[in-house]
Formats: sequence, structure tokens, C-alpha cells
Amino acid sequence: MADPAGVESKAHRNRLNKQNYMIKKILLVFMVVLIWPLTPMAQNTPCSGKKGGIAHCDGAKFVCNDGSYSRSKKSCSGDDFGTESAGSEIFSTSTEPVTKAGTKTEITRQGDLLELDYQGFTIWLDCQQRAPVKFRYNAQHDTGNEARAKDFRLDPDVPKECQQTSTAAYGHGYDRGHQVPANHLDYDKTAIQQSNFMTNILPQTSQMNRGAWLQTEEIIECYRDIGELLVIGGVIWGNNPNDDYFVLSHGVKTPDAFWKVVIRGTGQDERAIAWVVPNSKDATRKHLDSYLVSVDQLEKMTGETIPVADYAKHDKPPTSWLIPIGCNKG
Repeated sequence: MADPAGVESKAHRNRLNKQNYMIKKILLVFMVVLIWPLTPMAQNTPCSGKKGGIAHCDGAKFVCNDGSYSRSKKSCSGDDFGTESAGSEIFSTSTEPVTKAGTKTEITRQGDLLELDYQGFTIWLDCQQRAPVKFRYNAQHDTGNEARAKDFRLDPDVPKECQQTSTAAYGHGYDRGHQVPANHLDYDKTAIQQSNFMTNILPQTSQMNRGAWLQTEEIIECYRDIGELLVIGGVIWGNNPNDDYFVLSHGVKTPDAFWKVVIRGTGQDERAIAWVVPNSKDATRKHLDSYLVSVDQLEKMTGETIPVADYAKHDKPPTSWLIPIGCNKG
């Protein structure tokens, strides 16, 4: 005859085993429910994990820091490399200071024009236009890999009446276009953060910003590793009120075109290349050569005096400088 106590103990153990099994099953289901939504999200995060984050955009594709292309289904936006999509979640906006303690923008006032000396680049800001009208910097050998800042901000050291009234994305097919690109300042964290101040930003059509304008930046990125470059550029406002979408939202008009000069070499080896790029949907990469001008033509158009030898002012190359094979544009 079976021991009643032993039977009861065995039945008790069976009940406990069933309860433990059910608890484990419930926990497993709960974990699956928690993790499952994150899996496709992680899979669709561009350049995540070992890829090391986003380096730059190649058209709509994400180029990762390990040199590979992301398989994300998202459309690449935000560079900086001069690329940023209206409404993009990659870049937020803020008005909080980002520079290091003790780092202030050096400002020289010339009437309504403010000369802003940032870390590694200079911007001339027109208070009447609330916009950068000229920029200048030296592009030296690429020695850095600082990540691009994730947000756009007002410069806390610049009078608000001289700046745009919003840091938000423009919309209407226009990017927040950099005058001086972050990628050329990636040797210094402060410099790369300052490049996202709205004092360095203007409305650029996404096709132009990610097309012809971006290609000029990539040419600079490659040739600065050959020798130091002097880069000068600015805006041509024109007189087209039909595309001034952002006067109410940001307090700024939309330029008709942007110009840029790149100077390399010294003495008899000094060379220059100049472009006037229209701020239009047609300003794609394949049209860049049609925007070439000589430096003396540019001076007549803008009233600027470009510091380049006279003999180099009259030369206009038949094509833009070719990007060397193997150049790392990231």
C-alpha cells in the first residue's frame, strides 16, 4: 500500500513543476513581445552596430564609417556633408549653447555686417538679411573623425536680431544647407558643432545641396589631402520673391545662387577653380561643370576681390577637378 504522505508529496512536486513551467512560458512570451518590435527597428537603423554609424550620404544611400553601404530602407538625409532632409528625425533643433566652456564666438562688427570667427572658419553675417553672406576657411590634411553634430542651434553669442528666427527644417523641398561643411572640420569637436549654428545655414534645394554643392565639397575633401586649400564662398540673392518661402517662418530669404572659389598651390603653381551654383532642382552633380566660371568673372558678379594671382584669375578649367581614385570622401 502506497504511503499517503509520499503520494501527496509527489503530487505537490508535480504541481510546482507545472507552475514553474507556466511561469517560464509566460516570461518567455513576455520577453518576445518586448524584443520583437525592437528587432526590425534595429535592422532598419542605418549603419548600426559594427558599422560604426553614418559617415555620409551617397544619394539616398547611407555610407557607413566602415566604408560599407547600409541596407536600411530609409532614405539618407542630413549631411553633412551638406545633406539634410526637411522633416528628418536625424537632426533635432535647439537653442542651448554647445561650445566648450570659455569658448566664445569672436565678433567684429562692420555696420550691419558681423564677422564671426569660429574654430577653423569665418562667417560674415548680414544682420539685415539674418543670413551668412560669405565664408572662408583653410582646408588642411584630413586628420580627424569627429562625428557630425545632431542638432541645429542659434549661436548664443550672436545678437538674436541678426539670426534666423527658427532652427526648424525649412520644408518645401529645401535643406538646411551648410556654407562651411562639417566634414571639413572633423578635427575639432567645437568646430564641428559650430558648423551647425544657423549662422552657417541657408535654404538650399535638396537636389542642389546633395548634388552639385556636395560635389564641390567632395572635391575639397580629396584635394586637401594633396595640399592645403583656401576656400571662399558666399551667396547671390537675386530678385526672385517667388521662392522666398521662409521669410515668415525663419526671417530669411532664399538665395538664387551660391558661389565658391578653391585656391591651391603658391607662386607660379597657384591654381584656382570657381563655381556659381544656382539654387535650383536642376543643380545636380552632372551639371556641375556648366557652373564653372573664371575668378575674374566671379569678381565682377559679386564685387568681391579674391586673393589669387592675376594670371590664375582668367583661367577657367574645361571641367571641375577630378576626384582622385581611392579618395576617402568620408
